[in-house]
Amino acid sequence: MKKNRDTYFYKTFFTLFGTVALQNLIVFSVNLADSIMLGSYSETAMSGVSLANQIQYLLQFGINGFANGLQVIASQYWGKKETPPIKRVFSAAVLTACAAAAAMSIAVYAFPGEILGILSNEEAIVGCAVEYIKIMSLTYVIFAFTAILTAYMRSVESTAIGFVSSALALVTNVFLNYLLIFGNLGCPEMGAKGAAYATFASRVVELTAVVIYVFFIDKKLKTRVRDIFSCGRSYFCDYIKTGLPLVGSGSSWGVAMTVQTAIIGRLGAAAIGANAVAAPVFQVVSVLYGASGTASSVLIGKTVGENDTQRVKRYTKKLQVMFIITGLVSCGCLLLMKNTILGIYDISEETRALASSFISILAVTIIGSSYEAPCLCGIVSGGGDTKFVLINDLIFMWLIVLPMSMLSAFVFKWSVPVTFFILKSDQITKCAVAVVKVNRYKWIRKLTRS
Repeated sequence: MKKNRDTYFYKTFFTLFGTVALQNLIVFSVNLADSIMLGSYSETAMSGVSLANQIQYLLQFGINGFANGLQVIASQYWGKKETPPIKRVFSAAVLTACAAAAAMSIAVYAFPGEILGILSNEEAIVGCAVEYIKIMSLTYVIFAFTAILTAYMRSVESTAIGFVSSALALVTNVFLNYLLIFGNLGCPEMGAKGAAYATFASRVVELTAVVIYVFFIDKKLKTRVRDIFSCGRSYFCDYIKTGLPLVGSGSSWGVAMTVQTAIIGRLGAAAIGANAVAAPVFQVVSVLYGASGTASSVLIGKTVGENDTQRVKRYTKKLQVMFIITGLVSCGCLLLMKNTILGIYDISEETRALASSFISILAVTIIGSSYEAPCLCGIVSGGGDTKFVLINDLIFMWLIVLPMSMLSAFVFKWSVPVTFFILKSDQITKCAVAVVKVNRYKWIRKLTRS
């Protein structure tokens, strides 16, 4: 029996991990394609789009919180083999996530210059970013709906549609970038604005593919359009209780990343350009630990739902070993990719030198990220303790990392690479908390109704 369960563990984990990693790789490759193609068009355009995408990342972190809240509860019901409650929780998630995305879309569309001006005082870069973000703000609700539908499918171990829809989005984005950024095949040359239109079209294609699958093809849940509005008060309250800390954690993290960008944005155009090069590369490599966290959350949540505590503990030990291996592989990938990526961009020598330092720092800190993030956001959250992740993130980011970074940048005037390292240092220090929290097993909590 133990051998069969171990076979199930490895098969389930690597199926989820592989599919989610490929999907996330494609999602981040959409932004990387914008960065690379605009980098060969104009450094100012590249930096402007990178700046605007910080708002997109803020949205992504928040929406991922809504999606993870759905996934945590739904996977436990999936373990109990109860599908009607999954639809109720899905309804609560999709309504709240789309409402939040709509509010952010209105704010960004109405005040793009004021919002982006917080992140940088470089007028040329901000001006370029405004053109891009006004169009991108129209995609926020589309992105939210797609993310919730994809998490809905992941919670019942259906991951292929996320990969297929993201692949379609990437192909659409790259092709339209080729046409609209550079003005090829008789199309107008639009630069950053062309990249925004291309991304908008790719988001529509992605959503269309997911909607067709969820509402017309999937046989596990047999979802209908009316299920979007079927949450009910009790399931809505369950979702808010469990999901709100994850939304808070994701949003807090997104705001913190935006503050980090603002700090770097005050260190000069070269620092902004270097971050524009390093950030997308890091995000592509970070799909490995992101996929580890997602796979762990579903696997642990389902096992908790099956009420098998001993198997939860055994899985937890195996997962921690995998997280460390993932970190070492991610570090190696970043270091191997560094020179190749830097050679693609047409940037100044100062920007190139800073970008090289940034990537090296990220290569070191990703080892910590690959352990602590899946432990806390995957195992602990998937097991039912969602509040701890929020509290831990608030303490480390807002009471330690950001204050120290501001002192480094604006008081002590330390070098840009030193400040950048401090901004990422919590990825190492949080490992001590993760190893203690995970191995005490006090995070195992049932979230389902009888």
